[in-house]
Amino acid sequence: MAIKLRQGTISDAPVIARFIIEAMSEECCAHFYGPNYNINDFHAFMTSLAGQELTQYCYKNTIVAQSDNDIAGIAVSYNGADLHTLRKAFIEGLYDTFHRDFRGRINDETQAGELYLDSLAVDPKFRRNGIGTLLLEATIQKAEIMKIPYVGLLVDDDNPSALHLYQQIGFQFINKTMWGGHYM
Repeated sequence: MAIKLRQGTISDAPVIARFIIEAMSEECCAHFYGPNYNINDFHAFMTSLAGQELTQYCYKNTIVAQSDNDIAGIAVSYNGADLHTLRKAFIEGLYDTFHRDFRGRINDETQAGELYLDSLAVDPKFRRNGIGTLLLEATIQKAEIMKIPYVGLLVDDDNPSALHLYQQIGFQFINKTMWGGHYM
């Protein structure tokens, strides 16, 4: 199977959103959209964010792994120094779309001096083919090109497979935090 890595495009926004939701987990997403909406509403919201330029989930922040005509996986990353600027659309959008106020209520998951790997997901039918590793390596290379010394990420306590992959690549545990109602 030939995998090609490429920069995300605006036309990828719906698929990027689907993968971000998978990386976050449906339960985590529900924490943000609340009891009066559903995952389809959240997907529409995330698609909108992925199609905008000044958001953490922007297609321009996305590396896409493609196999023929299928998107096999994605890695969304950005400069940690830009977190508050990029997160603004997410926070405001949650309020405007879902009437949920998270201003000042979400822990910072990154900081200046690191490229933050926000979301990494591989389609289940493409797993166990090294695509996650390719995306991680491409993200590390992106940090080197941007001259950012570290790559940081969060991993859900309920995802030991992801933790194992990250440790194999050389990531190290720094600290525990809570994000989206989950311990990471």
